[in-house]
Amino acid sequence: MPVDTNGVTPRARALAAAIRTVRERSGVSGRELSRRLGLSHGTVSHWETGRRVPTPEDVASLLTAAGVTGKEKQRLVELARHASEPNWLTVGMPGIPHQLAGAVECERSASSIVEWAPSVIPGLLQTSEYARAISTVGGLPAHEVESRVMLRIARREVVVRKNPVHFLALIGEDALRDNIGAPETMREQLQYLLDLNTLENVSVHVVPPRIGWHPGLVGPFVLYDFPDAPSVVHFEHYSSGAFVPDEDDVQAYRHAIDSILKISRSPDITAKLIAEIIDGMEHTR
Repeated sequence: MPVDTNGVTPRARALAAAIRTVRERSGVSGRELSRRLGLSHGTVSHWETGRRVPTPEDVASLLTAAGVTGKEKQRLVELARHASEPNWLTVGMPGIPHQLAGAVECERSASSIVEWAPSVIPGLLQTSEYARAISTVGGLPAHEVESRVMLRIARREVVVRKNPVHFLALIGEDALRDNIGAPETMREQLQYLLDLNTLENVSVHVVPPRIGWHPGLVGPFVLYDFPDAPSVVHFEHYSSGAFVPDEDDVQAYRHAIDSILKISRSPDITAKLIAEIIDGMEHTR
């Protein structure tokens, strides 16, 4: 029998997203797939939403019914085998797709998100051209760049949907002044940031540089709070990352957020600073 986890762990969220994607790509309806597996439609539906976690054997059967074989099948069965484990460390590029799926599901399910981004605009606030510039410089193939950009655009929906997530963005001032892509790309990005800062559910605070030590200097992080599951801290690095739901760690990062907020500029002052940077860019054209 599947184990009811209420979608608690990031791995479980990633597995749910993978199952949903596999089923959609196969062109097989949820009811038809359930029929092939000899299961109720509700069971497969719960797997896709993360309300229940299938066993590795269930996942193997589902993938076979959906026509998935080889390395992809092995990866997803392995993901199911460890779905109930709370901490999740992924290392190397092969692990990134599953980690990304975990992040996407956390964003969709969260009631609030706090992100500390010292050197780059947070992903949920990025324009498509800004995201494209980052992916292109990263050396990704053209087709993968476009797929990443499309995913980035889709992920922004959680901020502007009917019942949007509450998003607190703590951004290092250097991220506003760095040259990512063409000048027009940065101007568009900064203007988009200004527009989002007017939303009731979005609060943008800029942290000035060279003000001495504070917890944010240790590195970027994201804190997800959920309405029906424990909070999770996510660390994303160049080719690795980790999800950590440990209560003591989460509390430590809440204290870090409080410390960073104390030294940050208010949303109103932040808006004025961004407008000044845009104005400066206009005069240097």
